Amino acid sequence: MRGYSLYFCKVLKLNEGLKIAIDMAIMITDECINCGACEPECPNTAIYEGGIEWNWGGGTELKEVEMEGGVVIDGNQEQDPVSDEFYYIVSGKCTECMGFHEEPQCAAVCPVDCCIPDPDYEETEDELLEKKAWMHNE
Repeated sequence: MRGYSLYFCKVLKLNEGLKIAIDMAIMITDECINCGACEPECPNTAIYEGGIEWNWGGGTELKEVEMEGGVVIDGNQEQDPVSDEFYYIVSGKCTECMGFHEEPQCAAVCPVDCCIPDPDYEETEDELLEKKAWMHNE
């Protein structure tokens, strides 16, 4: 499989008139009550408690990742938390559970419905499945 060198998912730009199915990474809003129900449900380990560092290798087969600009980092290198207050989803690891489940599991178990599509990270179903294959060495 070819290398996947996107950081936090690319935003799909559509030509006028082109119709294509768009999916989005999931985000957790500030309405999160920090119950933690979502975290163990993620098949990609893309969900972390607020203030906790994350890495690309956790829950994936990634040994190293080529970042935007060509810099290669170790998959286990700790990254800064996306949020210090609430659970958060690393968009670059979120596949909306494509290839694992019929629907995003974080949204299915959230008692306050704060796991919603992130309009800043739109991807097609094919892109989400390609990301899954890249992360899990399929």
